[in-house]
Amino acid sequence: MNPKKYDDLPDFADLLLDAVFMVDVHGRILYVNAASERIFGYKPDEMIGRMMIDFIAPEDRERTREEAAKVMAGQPRIGFENRYLRKDGRLACIMWSARWSEADQLRIGVARDVTEREQAKSLQAATYAVSEAAHAASDLATLLQKVRQIIATLVPVSSFAVALVSDDGMLDFPYQLDSHDDNPLGEEPAARRLCAKVIASGEPALRPEPQPADPGGAQAAAGIESWLAVPLLSQSKTLGAMVVKSPPAAVYTDKDKALLQFVSKQVAAAIERKQLHMALLAMAQLDALTGLPNRRLFYGRMADALATARREQGRMAVLYIDLDNFKQVNDVLGHAGGDLLLQEAARRLKLCMRENDTVARLGGDEFVVLVEPLQLPEQALSIADKIRSTLGQEMTIHGNDVRALPSIGIALYPDHGDDIDQLLGHADKAMYEEKKLKTSIAR
Repeated sequence: MNPKKYDDLPDFADLLLDAVFMVDVHGRILYVNAASERIFGYKPDEMIGRMMIDFIAPEDRERTREEAAKVMAGQPRIGFENRYLRKDGRLACIMWSARWSEADQLRIGVARDVTEREQAKSLQAATYAVSEAAHAASDLATLLQKVRQIIATLVPVSSFAVALVSDDGMLDFPYQLDSHDDNPLGEEPAARRLCAKVIASGEPALRPEPQPADPGGAQAAAGIESWLAVPLLSQSKTLGAMVVKSPPAAVYTDKDKALLQFVSKQVAAAIERKQLHMALLAMAQLDALTGLPNRRLFYGRMADALATARREQGRMAVLYIDLDNFKQVNDVLGHAGGDLLLQEAARRLKLCMRENDTVARLGGDEFVVLVEPLQLPEQALSIADKIRSTLGQEMTIHGNDVRALPSIGIALYPDHGDDIDQLLGHADKAMYEEKKLKTSIAR
């Protein structure tokens, strides 16, 4: 049926700030006043004749149908809220007052735009959520994943990335996600340029800039990509930038820029706290001189490896390594020379490891290697030979050519023990037996 015409309605209806709707028994819009364009982005003639349900956010359609049924059953409703999809793809939060006219067979409703109120609530919730995520996230990647989810509640997001400035001044992207599985933002030159700009200036940036006469409508209709980047500023420095790309149907506005700039302060504080936490954790688990896992971290990894080996009836090996001539180098070249020897030995040891193996420094010139999983005992012997060859090559320290000749003891699980102390004890004893043999041969 053709929609009725309501040309005889008073002209003042178009002066109202709220939208007025008349909807027939089938849910088709028969009349809407001029406020619809300000609230929904559609002119009245773009809505009249269409089904009301088509404009409602999919997640809210079922409960809106239930509410409409109550109104049509004669129960006037005041204060019902739901969300609508604007013409530019954004969500509009609407508070309704509605009643049913039995004489006209019409549902008459007044729609008040409460989007700004809801955004204020969302902004407050987002700041709390970022703070909670900073405490709950186990690592930086988990934190940034949660931040992306929080940002998506504030602005439309197709792609999201965080760029951090590394110690050498380079731009690193520890987190980036594109909802369409296209190239990550960190690989797009436009995103990198935008991030570099806001980091250098300390000010947020929009691309393209919104037009005063048309803040997004025409650009969104044309499918123009919109970019928004904000700097991540801590109290002491610029950590990096956060950048988002909009879906084709939405274009960012100055209001979005202000929202993201506000949240970015909490995000920057959360990232800085997590970085500090990770640095302290690294200090507790890594050897300060060589950067290798320390005794504490090694024991933890060995306990995990033993549990896996017992469960899967697998094998593993422990190699105990001591540098034969370390004391001599330390006496001749001093502690600074000895430190350089240990650092170079650590670097070379890492080159000998497989991906799943662990090399750690227990203290002094003693290193230990965890080899897991182990298919055959010969694999441990092969790694030991590689270590002897690699460490035995000359290195230059303070203009002197020296060699870090190692003695290596090997313990196999389950052959030489069933726990950490037994295996390390056996490997330590085997290492000293090799050192003793070298000494007796040298004499």
